[in-house]
Amino acid sequence: YRQIDVRDVPGLHEVVEDIANNHNRLDGLIAAAGIQQETAALEYTPEDANRMFEVNVTGVFMAAQAAAKQMVRFGKGGSIVLIGSMSGTVANRGLICPAYNASKAAVLQLARNLASEWGVHNIRVNTISPGYIVAAMVEALFETFPERRTDWATQNMLGRLSQPKEYRARPCS
Repeated sequence: YRQIDVRDVPGLHEVVEDIANNHNRLDGLIAAAGIQQETAALEYTPEDANRMFEVNVTGVFMAAQAAAKQMVRFGKGGSIVLIGSMSGTVANRGLICPAYNASKAAVLQLARNLASEWGVHNIRVNTISPGYIVAAMVEALFETFPERRTDWATQNMLGRLSQPKEYRARPCS
């Protein structure tokens, strides 16, 4: 496991190349970079919007690019998963975050294009679009808007919010 600010593109490429070199291959990437800011569209500044897009779209793109370069170099293909969001296809009720939603819609379209381009290298590119996950970003929203913890749980098929542990790999038995 490695962690890096996806806006540091040279560092990002260096980390991914180092991982690939250590294992003589790179089989997969999960690009889950994302930040959110709840601000009405009329109040967004260009700096706020650009920071959101820089992390959520460009950062995810550059992480996928860094991984794909190594997959192509080793010629073994691989799998890239970009974490989108339900917010990429719907306007969230009671959550005012137009730049976030636009960024996640961009991630969904980015994945389609990368899958089309990189399929010839046996690289699969897919997305996962979860709903509300009670991670740090959502917990921070609950501090300001505690009613959302209950409201959001009623807006999905399971009638509850998901936890980060539900998205982790489990050991094979």
